[in-house]
Amino acid sequence: MNKIILYQIFTRLFGNDNTQCIPNGSIEQNGCGKFAHFTPEALEAIKEMGVTHVWYTGVIEHATQTDYSAQGIRPDHKATVKGQAGSPYAIKDYYDVDPDLATSVPNRMKEFAQLVKRTHQAGLKMIIDFVPNHVARCYHSDAKPKNVVDLGEKDDTTLFYSPKNNFYYLPGTTLGGEVDWQDYTECPARATGNNRFDAYPSRNDWYETVKLNYGVNYLEGERSDFYPFPSTWLKMRDILLFWAKKGVDGFRCDMAEMVPFQFWGWVIPIIKEKYPHIIFIAEVYNTWEYYNYVKHGKFDYLYDKVGLYDTLIGVIRHQQSATDITRCWQNLGELRSHMLHFMENHDEQRLASDFIVGHGRPALPAMLVSATIDTCPTMIYFGQELGERGMDQEGFSGRDGRTTIFDYWSVDTLRRWHDGGTFSGRELNDGERDLKASYSRLLHIARDERAIVEGDFFDLMYANPFTADFNPHRHYAFLRKYEGELLLIVANFDAHDTDVKVHIPTHAFDYFKLPTLYSIEATELLTGTRSKLTLNPNQPIAMKLPGYSGVIFKIELNIEQ
Repeated sequence: MNKIILYQIFTRLFGNDNTQCIPNGSIEQNGCGKFAHFTPEALEAIKEMGVTHVWYTGVIEHATQTDYSAQGIRPDHKATVKGQAGSPYAIKDYYDVDPDLATSVPNRMKEFAQLVKRTHQAGLKMIIDFVPNHVARCYHSDAKPKNVVDLGEKDDTTLFYSPKNNFYYLPGTTLGGEVDWQDYTECPARATGNNRFDAYPSRNDWYETVKLNYGVNYLEGERSDFYPFPSTWLKMRDILLFWAKKGVDGFRCDMAEMVPFQFWGWVIPIIKEKYPHIIFIAEVYNTWEYYNYVKHGKFDYLYDKVGLYDTLIGVIRHQQSATDITRCWQNLGELRSHMLHFMENHDEQRLASDFIVGHGRPALPAMLVSATIDTCPTMIYFGQELGERGMDQEGFSGRDGRTTIFDYWSVDTLRRWHDGGTFSGRELNDGERDLKASYSRLLHIARDERAIVEGDFFDLMYANPFTADFNPHRHYAFLRKYEGELLLIVANFDAHDTDVKVHIPTHAFDYFKLPTLYSIEATELLTGTRSKLTLNPNQPIAMKLPGYSGVIFKIELNIEQ
């Protein structure tokens, strides 16, 4: 058994080597990554980093300003699309893949099937997005199976709400607000994806999307009608089964908390009964809903954003103390193993951007803690391991420290790593190669070490208050143990190499049933160096912590010293 190491890739950007990069440029000007760019060589290069699962972001067909009408795909009105390429979270057809990603548009589903096969042949699992809460305003399925009724096709548009409707309608209104809708007309207007239940969305709303109706009447105190099952429940079940049959290994469910957990608790067991290997990951930010979405909604994993991610960002930016990390795991209780840890994703600013810490290395201690503190999965976002800064001004997204999800573009660090499909890394600079090697070492350790994959945890912060030899605001220390293997993990959030002494209290010795040993050999896993340590509650362990890094000492307790 290995720990899940998830590599999120924004699919249309990964293999694009076009260097033109014109702001607001078309697909003809700026190019686009394809399914075909995920060659066996590319997938092997990803796997070599320690990755077990690949999340291909933006696979299902979404709204775009690119015209594919010649291929029989209904075009979208440009006023309803953000950016030239469009948002991958404004789904246009749940039963099709994004034509941008195909080398041959008529063969796009066949090319996707080949990608599934190549991913599995590489020894990797495939995750795709499922976007359940909203769809593109111009939603229309050109590829739906025979006898499938399209979303909204049989809705009664005279009603704000009916459990038989797929959308929420605002009778007697025409879509307006701050957005220039040009000649696009929607009458009656439909509720906007971010729960805007009026006809006047702002530019800051998810104006390009419409909210799906899961049987909740928001005009009557969120009254629910879940039985008999609402129309949207049945349609979404069939869509999940459709993609599961294609061979995917899991779904990252966008804004899952905006869909009632009762739906998830009904649909996930149905999918898993037929495809037991499939995992479900929920984007959930409301901590008071965590229990509902795990215990009642049956999700395998939830985003740990407002807990560990936010705290670690605060620590690396010198806005919070490392002692706050303890509060994160204490607040989760029995849900700890159900979280997904990350330090980047498509929604967040790049660690190396000017908005966070300016380059990739200061974030390494945060990644060390994120990857090793729990048994739950760890995720990185493509380019994170290269120190990608996300400081381009691509078009719709602007210079915001994020890699665009709306524009046709290419990513400088990825292009140089790609190196014409060889993934040689020759074009990377020394700092980028070193950072990538650091990530690879860490991810392999997190994936393979039994003490991290399924071991117990002991926080050492209470036993190491502020002294001349330990700074709890800039250092974080804990133990992981599995059978006869003990890991001592210490992170250094400071820029400077530091001499540190870490106390292991008597309670830890009792909890783990540790022997007292005055000399035991340990291997520092990040460097491979071996040294002698003293395992004694009365004598601290002295070590030198590299700046912006840390140590993972492995002690084999069952080996005679």
